[in-house]
Amino acid sequence: MLRKLDNKNMGRSDLGWLKSIFHFSFSNYYNKDNMNFGVLRVLNDDLVKTNTGFEMHPHKDMEIVSYVVDGELTHGDSMGNKNTITRGHVQYMSAGTGVYHSEHNLGENTSRFLQIWIIPNEKGLTPNYGDYRFQWEDRKNKWLQIVSSTEGNAPIKIYQDANIYVLELEKNKEIDFKVREGRQAYLVQIEGISEINEIELKDRDALEVVEEDILIKARETSHVLVIEMKKGN
Repeated sequence: MLRKLDNKNMGRSDLGWLKSIFHFSFSNYYNKDNMNFGVLRVLNDDLVKTNTGFEMHPHKDMEIVSYVVDGELTHGDSMGNKNTITRGHVQYMSAGTGVYHSEHNLGENTSRFLQIWIIPNEKGLTPNYGDYRFQWEDRKNKWLQIVSSTEGNAPIKIYQDANIYVLELEKNKEIDFKVREGRQAYLVQIEGISEINEIELKDRDALEVVEEDILIKARETSHVLVIEMKKGN
């Protein structure tokens, strides 16, 4: 099963310093029929103006992954961590029993990043933070796994049966992705235009995939992210 999600129909917010596209119900956007996709609870495509950001605020019982598309993202938290990541880099936070954090753009240009929340497989975990500076070329025309479960082999591990992959596919090239029985995936066309099983996706569109293999053909150089997980509502 494949279902295209046009970004024009997604939730939106414009606070001046922050412009967001909400793939699922979040903040001022509420749709009781669009709360999650399996264990994927939040996917926000955020644009943050320079010298602004999210001030210190709390989270609890959520696996939070941030993937930077452009610019800089500086993280700080109540555990004493402070780090800045840039394009193609990833930070992860297991909120667990509770943690406060802030996210700021201290760079010269607008920052764009994907904010991903995944429901953990248990509550009350010990809070944890990590970041990883992946090399851009490691995702060129091939899948780069950036996140896995704690039993997996990715550099970043989360407390859920879910995997995250990224890819930059050059124009006119193609690559497949297998979604086996009992599994599903949420694909985000971050940049460019691609054709997936004859469905066209433009930048910021998404695709739900359930128990079906897909073939991605890049009409333009395409930057893609896939969250693969166990099948669920």
